[in-house]
Amino acid sequence: MSAPISAASRPRRRLAAALGMLLFALLAAGCANSTDDGPVWRAGETGGSTGGSTGAGTPAGAKQSAQPAEPRKSVSLAATGDVIMGNAPSRLPANGGKGFFDDVKAALKADLVMGNLEEPLTEDTGAGKCGPNATACYQFRAPPGYAAHLRSAGFQLLNQANNHGYDYGQQGYENTQSALEAHGLKHTGAPGEITVVEVKGVKIAVLGFSSYPWSNSLTDLDAARKVVTLATEQADLVVVQVHMGAEGAEKTRVKPGTEMFYGENRGDPVRFSRAVIDAGADLVIGHGPHVLRGMEFYKGRLIAYSLGNFAGGGRSLNPTGRLGWGGVLKVSLAADGSFVEGEFTSTAMNSVGRPAIDRQHRGLGLVREVSRADFPKTGARLDEDGRITAPAGG
Repeated sequence: MSAPISAASRPRRRLAAALGMLLFALLAAGCANSTDDGPVWRAGETGGSTGGSTGAGTPAGAKQSAQPAEPRKSVSLAATGDVIMGNAPSRLPANGGKGFFDDVKAALKADLVMGNLEEPLTEDTGAGKCGPNATACYQFRAPPGYAAHLRSAGFQLLNQANNHGYDYGQQGYENTQSALEAHGLKHTGAPGEITVVEVKGVKIAVLGFSSYPWSNSLTDLDAARKVVTLATEQADLVVVQVHMGAEGAEKTRVKPGTEMFYGENRGDPVRFSRAVIDAGADLVIGHGPHVLRGMEFYKGRLIAYSLGNFAGGGRSLNPTGRLGWGGVLKVSLAADGSFVEGEFTSTAMNSVGRPAIDRQHRGLGLVREVSRADFPKTGARLDEDGRITAPAGG
């Protein structure tokens, strides 16, 4: 039981109670007159300034509380260089190709995953480009069912604009498209083909270019600009896949001018890449030389001049030295096309052409070196973990 309250103490308790009620009423009135747009002052809080009052009971220098900025909506894009799973009928991977990409699946995760498919997926059409007595001629194909391995790896879109797209003629080319579509995969690269994919509410157009007639032209810059401009009218972002540049272990450097290979015009990589960005492209992904090349920023857009060899099942691609190095490029772009972040993960083919993460990071070391050497002012900066940033003013 509590002690009784003395008569002398009761007036003091009543006075304290009355003062408490008055303070509560004043605070309640202040809250009722405040607005959602202005600051609300609570008992015990002080203003944000020591400079006195500006009237209306608001301390000088007080600012409205800022709303947290919403993060920019962005989408992540992953891409690889050349992909060959094997060469039918005799040079195919073990287990029918099952698990061929297992070691690199984690690196490929992104909102949109793309690769350069360097072989038809078809049965023998009887229209192979190499005759029975041909030398120094290379033609590739894998069974149509191998599209399932691409899907399992995480690929969503494959580029056909390259020098092996027509290894088994038009029928082989069309069979490849059917095989990809049967496994829910998209394709790009045919003349005038603008492949639009929507992810996270952002429309992405992907186009393929090469120096061959079964694709958009690498060498006709006016035509290239026109198809890119058309793509900008259909999508928020435009990605260019392009098979460009001369081939060989020593072809890691990018120089101004046209590159030739066995008498073929393999384009002017710098001029082409900058032309399509001028026309509205937001990312350029190169492949073709069979080696990694440097990266640069142009008008805030990233150009990867070659992602090298990613997979060459059955030793379809030479896995030795620099020819065996590739990588996964992952780039996040805002819905307006601006660069948000990027990273490069080194890969390497084993002795039978299967891709694996390269824990020696040899490809990353090469890309860092040639990016700075070939593009001192505009070259992409890659740190030791493969994170990509633009140069100052890039």
